[in-house]
Order: sequence, then structure tokens, then C-alpha cells
Amino acid sequence: MRRAARALPVMAAAGTGSGAGPKRPRPGPAPRIGTHDGTFHCDEVLACCLLRLLPPYRDAEVVRTRDPERLAECDVVVDVGGEYDPKRHRYDHHQRSFALSMHSLQPSKPWTTKLSSAGLIYHHFGAQILANLLGQPEDGPVVTALYDKLYENFVEEIDAVDNGVAQTDGEPRYALTTHLSARVGRLNPRWNDPEQDTEEGFKRALELVGGEFLDRLDYYHRAWLPARTLVEEAIRQRFEVDASGAVLELPQGGCPWKEHLFSLEKELALPTPLQLVLFPDRSGQWRVQSVPVGPNTFQSRLPLPEPWRGVREEELSQLAAIPGCVFVHASGFIGGNRTRDGALQMARRTLELRHEAGEQSK
Repeated sequence: MRRAARALPVMAAAGTGSGAGPKRPRPGPAPRIGTHDGTFHCDEVLACCLLRLLPPYRDAEVVRTRDPERLAECDVVVDVGGEYDPKRHRYDHHQRSFALSMHSLQPSKPWTTKLSSAGLIYHHFGAQILANLLGQPEDGPVVTALYDKLYENFVEEIDAVDNGVAQTDGEPRYALTTHLSARVGRLNPRWNDPEQDTEEGFKRALELVGGEFLDRLDYYHRAWLPARTLVEEAIRQRFEVDASGAVLELPQGGCPWKEHLFSLEKELALPTPLQLVLFPDRSGQWRVQSVPVGPNTFQSRLPLPEPWRGVREEELSQLAAIPGCVFVHASGFIGGNRTRDGALQMARRTLELRHEAGEQSK
């Protein structure tokens, strides 16, 4: 499955976890994963992909049917059958009585979105799957951090879409049509196609969803998780950058710093929130970026000064009285300078102007 599949091979051993996953009941025939036939959706596709990442189910046959007799012969059944019984490995969420979430099953987890078959399989086997793939202890900090990250940023969306949970209250401002669930849906036959067989499309969906899951795990494991150490070190050294303690300096651009910054502000109990972040770009120039109000908003805590916005190069340098300016975005969330010192001057001047505005408003 593409790059991440090579980077994260499934271990041949039974895993480092508790061994609570489904066991192959007998030698000989390949185990069977049952799910419904007809139109397929992202949740059961991901559920099947996840199960196949468990060593006992790596070579499992996926049986797509609604026939109760055929489903009864399957070792595990997802998204069909009308029952949730983990002892018997039955993982449907369509029954009227079903209202489980990650939080209700694990009170230490914050997510209250109703689970689909994907979320159910992830709840029961996600940590074991990650431990197998990464060669890490199931209860260790790496698996724990990545388990939460992948649910919040991959699986929960699929749970919500399948259960019809709106992302926001009210009418959205624009349509989201390229997410994974939508792309899986488009692999089904069109309503007016002469051929309505869904088997080939389901196989393509397995490849698509499995590859995306492994790609995302690879990124979070090899890029996102190491960034936390970088951000924490920068926070501890922030007063060496500027006496205000409001400016963070990262030694490398492209680091996914925002989520780590928000969580570390809380964990370290910072007395005042961070405002601006400096980092070099790939060309060797420097950027100054405002910290957003939250992880999922474009609103900035302290945007760069309004007169600078949309101005570039020498005109900006003269306006700001700072040499080497390159640009400031029209929204003020980010700007650039040819040198570190210039970017730091832009940050300090932004802080000064905010202070002056605050003094004038008193």
C-alpha cells in the first residue's frame, strides 16, 4: 500500500499487546470477516482494513453478504447483523439501542461522537494494531499518543460522517466533498451504470483506505510526534528569544507546532499565552507567524499590524522601518523577512504596537 505500507510493515509475531484481539479459531482455511454487500461506506472498509492489520487476520477473506447463515460462519462481523457483542466479535452500530462513543466506552477519552463500525474496531483493537505496526508496547507513551491522535484526526471523522453527525451547527459556509468518506463513496457504481456490481469498487476502497491509514500513521509517528520535543524545548527557551516570553523560535520550518503548542501551554501552565512564532523557511529566509486562537481556526491571537498587511518588499521595509522585509499576508497571520533578526524585529514591533494600543485605550 504505497510508501507507508513499506515504512510500517505488519509484524509477523502475534503482537506486543494483551492478546485480546480476535484469534484464528482453527488452522487451515483463512479466517473470514463478514460485512454487508451492496453499497459500501468508509466505516466498514476501514474496519476491514484495521482487522487485516492484526496478525491472525492478515489473510482474512472478506465475506460481503446480509445472509444471517453466512454471517454466522464468519469469525468477526462488522457493520451488519444488528448486534454489538465484542465477546462474539460482532460489531454493528445500526441497532436502535446503540449510542456508544469513545467516551462512554473509555471515560478517560473526550470524544462523544457516536461510533461506527470503524470506531468500534479501533476502540477494541487500535492499540494492539499500532503496537504491532510500530514494535512498541501497547501501553507505552508512543502508542498511547498515536492512538489518540489517529482517532481524533482520522477515525472520528469517519464515525461522524457515517452516523450523520454535522461538523458544525447551522449551514456550513462551503461544501467539503473531497474527504475520505466521499472518495470511498464515489468508488460505488453510479446510479445509471449498466453494471451495478460493487465488488471491484470495494477492493479499490480497501486499498485506498488502508493506504491512507498507514500514510497518516507514518506521518504522525515520524513527523508529528518528534515535533513535540522541539516545541517543548523552544517554549522553555522562549525568554532567550525575547524578554516578553511571548515569542517562540523554532530551529526548523515545516514543523507541525500548533497542536503541541496548545497542549504544552496547558501542561506547563504558562502564565501568559504565546503570541508569535519565528522559524526559517526552506529558502533560508525567516517567517513570523501569529499563534491561532485555537487548533481549528484561522483567527490569530495577535495578527501582524494592519498597515503592513498585503504590502511587500522595500515598500514594507520602509513602512515598518525594518530592513529585509519580504511580505505580510493580507490577513496578517504571517509575514517574512530575509533574516532572523529582521523577523524578530517584526515580532517585537507587533508586540509594541499592541501594548501602545492597549495603553491608549485606557
